[in-house]
Order: sequence, then structure tokens, then C-alpha cells
Amino acid sequence: MLSTERQRRSVAARMRRRTTDPPEIRCTLRSEPFSSQRWLVQTPVVQDPRAYLDQVIRERGWDYAAVSRMIRRNPSYISQFIHRGTPRRLDERDRRVIASALGVPETMLGADPQADDKKKLRKVPRLDVRASAGPGATAFSEFASDTFGFSERWLRDLAHGSPDGLSLIQVQGDSMEPTLSDGDDIMVNRNDGVSRLRDGIYVLRRGDDLHVKRIACSPVKGRISVRSDNPAYPSWEDVDVSTIAVIGRVVWSAGRH
Repeated sequence: MLSTERQRRSVAARMRRRTTDPPEIRCTLRSEPFSSQRWLVQTPVVQDPRAYLDQVIRERGWDYAAVSRMIRRNPSYISQFIHRGTPRRLDERDRRVIASALGVPETMLGADPQADDKKKLRKVPRLDVRASAGPGATAFSEFASDTFGFSERWLRDLAHGSPDGLSLIQVQGDSMEPTLSDGDDIMVNRNDGVSRLRDGIYVLRRGDDLHVKRIACSPVKGRISVRSDNPAYPSWEDVDVSTIAVIGRVVWSAGRH
């Protein structure tokens, strides 16, 4: 009987402690390795190059045909790349030209980031001057206002040699439509001038005015025709080449619209 009474009191005492003592807090040490996946900073996922290119072209106010002409492809080339997936990847040269003209990383257009870092870019100055595709524009200054990076190999291919004489200027006017439009950037090879004059588009100075025109060489030595691609503008026929200053040959253009 005594033993039973003691057991009853012991149980009652334990019940009182459970209701009055603060709850016991237990810390459990986990033996498994800490998982760092929850703490990784997620890097941005590079979106599809086609979608990115489409977005940038629209933001710049350009069109597919202008970008296609810029890389010397047929007018539907970029449209087919974006909407039909043909070609599957942009050619390395085309990709570099487009990235440079649009001012975007080449990696966003599908280039390998590590391979892109190893490639050397050659800076080409953009001159603070405009060449008129119209009545004529006075060149107020010829100081570099900016520089743009291009593939060294690609520039050498354009220049057929050293790219030292290359510079970028802007077109003003519409006399060279549809080949060149107002606001287009053109790359001029100043090392390819009167000494190697042949049919093609050149930047030339007549008096104080700077022009971008198409030159057609005459069978008569020292005589040329200076023409506009836009038929609304007159041409200069049978011009003595010594009366104009040939600045350089246009080797590349980038359309803005």
C-alpha cells in the first residue's frame, strides 16, 4: 500500500513540473554535409541568340534587310535566321560585324565566351565628319569622336592589307539611296584612293564639300564620272580626276533603318 502511494505522488510531481517548467529546447547536430545549392547565386540565363538579335534590331529601329545588307547577304538572310532557324548559327565574321554595329556582346549572338575573350579587336576611329549623299557637306573637323572594335582579320580582308587607313564617318542625304541612306555609317579606306582608282563608291572632296558618290572610270585616262544611285540627283560626267580629292574607298556600311 505504501509503495503504491509513493508511486502516485511521484507521478503527480512529474506532472506538475511539466506544466510549470519552460519547455526543453534541444539542438540537433546534423552529420550530413551542408547543402550549398540554396545559397548559389543564379547567373542570368543567356537567351536564344535569335530572340536577342530580333529584340535588339527592333530597339535600334533597324530592319532585317538592312542588317543582311550590312554583312553582304541577301535581304532575307537575317529574317530567315531569326524566324526559320536557317542557318543554325551565324557565321563568325557575320556575327562579329553585327555585334560591333549594334554595340552588343558577341556572346549574346551565340559566340563562345572563352573563345571571344581571346580574340583581338582592332579599334577603328569614328570621325566627327559627314560625307554628303546630296548637295554637299562641309567637313568642319576630322577628329575622332569615338572608336569601335572590329576583328583584326576581318579588317585586313576589307582593306586588302593593313587596316591603318580605315575610319568611320556618317552619311548625310539621300542621293545614294537605296545603297546608302541618311545616317548610315560607312567605313572608308583612306589608303585606297586615287592611286588605285577603279569603279566603286568613294568619299571625295570637291572644293569645301565632302561627298560620298559612285565613281565610274572612263576609258580616257584621268577622266571619271561621278554618279548618284538615286536617279533624282544629277551625275557629273567626264570629270578631270585632278579637280577632285579622292579621300578613300567605301568598303563597308551599316544601315540605321
